[in-house]
Amino acid sequence: MAQLEITRPLTAEQAEVFNEGAQQFLIELQTRFNPRRKELLQKRVERTAELNAGKLPDFLESTNEIRESEWRVAPIPGPLLDRRVEITGPVERKMVINALNCGANVFMADFEDANSPTWENTIQGQVNMRDAVNRTIGFTSPEGKTYKLNEKIATLLVRPRGWHLKEKHVLLDGEPVSGSLLDFGLFFYTNAKNQLANGFGPYFYLPKMESHLEARLWNDVFVFAQDYCGVPQGSVRATVLIETILASFEMHEILWELRDHSAGLNCGRWDYIFSFIKKLGGDARFILPNRAQVTMDRDFLDAYVQLLIQTCHKREIHAMGGMAAQIPIKNDPEANEKALEKVRLDKLREVKAGHDGTWVAHPGLVPIAKQVFDEYMPTPNQIHVKRDDVRVSAADLLRPHKGDITEEGLRINVDVGIQYLEAWLNGNGCVPIYNLMEDAATAEISRSQVWQWVKHGATMSDGQQVTPELVKATVDRELAEKPGTPNKKLAAQLFSEMMTKGEFSEFLTLVAYDYID
Repeated sequence: MAQLEITRPLTAEQAEVFNEGAQQFLIELQTRFNPRRKELLQKRVERTAELNAGKLPDFLESTNEIRESEWRVAPIPGPLLDRRVEITGPVERKMVINALNCGANVFMADFEDANSPTWENTIQGQVNMRDAVNRTIGFTSPEGKTYKLNEKIATLLVRPRGWHLKEKHVLLDGEPVSGSLLDFGLFFYTNAKNQLANGFGPYFYLPKMESHLEARLWNDVFVFAQDYCGVPQGSVRATVLIETILASFEMHEILWELRDHSAGLNCGRWDYIFSFIKKLGGDARFILPNRAQVTMDRDFLDAYVQLLIQTCHKREIHAMGGMAAQIPIKNDPEANEKALEKVRLDKLREVKAGHDGTWVAHPGLVPIAKQVFDEYMPTPNQIHVKRDDVRVSAADLLRPHKGDITEEGLRINVDVGIQYLEAWLNGNGCVPIYNLMEDAATAEISRSQVWQWVKHGATMSDGQQVTPELVKATVDRELAEKPGTPNKKLAAQLFSEMMTKGEFSEFLTLVAYDYID
């Protein structure tokens, strides 16, 4: 009989979660679904080769009937009817308590982009999820301050890692298991029945998908897991983050594949920008300007927002807005007011467009986001706003923003990327930098933009060309000015290589994963 090999020690409470039954469930998931996962990852490689050869994304002819026919996903369960403000964050114990208590409707506990997947973070995060579901979670700070759950808390959703990520500390037949299957499997096996007993359900966010076939794999995982664990079919509900340019051409199909388990789609805006560059970056027509100029109100991002809302509402399900990355600025009231106004305007744009809710990264932003949605969305959601006026073509989804590339933009990308990767290597995946909450997605934008500028020898507004030498000089300057922790030099080395080498590294987290425990 196959057995899992766990290469790191477990504490007593971690062993309670990673028990014999959970391990057997993971063996079943890995054995049944990992071969298909690997096949789908190979399809990503083949699709990237087509893009590099000049074949642009388009809507699929083979699934036209799904897009054009009338159908809807399963009815929305009560706890998910009103999702007007969702907060996201890593699965660290104190953060989990604060997020559940902050007044948001939903907390997305993140094993993915906001979490550095060290073994301790990953397995202790599962302990924290169990205790949160059971309402036994508590925390005492080194200063003696205690944290516990309020009577009323947010509805819990969990984001497992994407299909591309593995868990190197858990092996089956000598091969690392899928990070997706491990994160989902441990959480589901431990908590699904308890969640249902408490009036909720096993609810998830699914990241980084590039096709409806990847959604089909998740759906098959859900069907098997519910049968295996004796949970009624349809108990699982999953919101898919549309955060790749390829997935935006298959939104109806993704909802169709998950129709018995769907909780809608979300505009994963930061990863979406990263994906636009990654998939189209070999073509100079798709060069993007400074990150700050790539805004949600125009060009490919606006088209994607409008199409996502129309698609979800046609299928009677939520269309969730994107992340407000700002955080409160305590020592500068004027700067704080400007930051909050940016958040307010962003949420106003979303609610007026027809979104049914939005994301924030900090508890301090919950009140302002809720105020905007309360004023303009008096109903639990606005799925009744069908947006039949929307007409989005393939060309609209591929229209790049125009703007400036500046030395300051280059410096910010280098600075933020290195700072984030340094923190990630130190075990922290959610990092406040320059009054914005940065995660892996925003760091990916930073390095992919610079890579694209280098590849095409982009000219900055002052006439300078972006070259590998200029990038390396910028990296050296950042290191000299801000030495940082021992991992700063490693972060700078890795980030510099990914920005300047000819071949694009698929994900920075895949490169950096070899350097964490």
